[in-house]
Amino acid sequence: MFSMNGSQPPQRGDHSFEDEEEDDDDFDPQEYDSTLRLERLESLEEEMQDLGVTTLDEVRQRIAELHRELG
Repeated sequence: MFSMNGSQPPQRGDHSFEDEEEDDDDFDPQEYDSTLRLERLESLEEEMQDLGVTTLDEVRQRIAELHRELG
């Protein structure tokens, strides 16, 4: 597709080396770690809901029960 001035709009993946440097400058390791931690905690919350547990003590009780059953 052409724009009104006859040039093509930038395509996905079309970027310069300067764009890559700018992207690197935007990377924040602390924010990345926080995002990963958030994802882990949200997954844990879903798992706890699926298992019907609401506290860490309940999780530990379920673990102990399963060890007894399997052991």
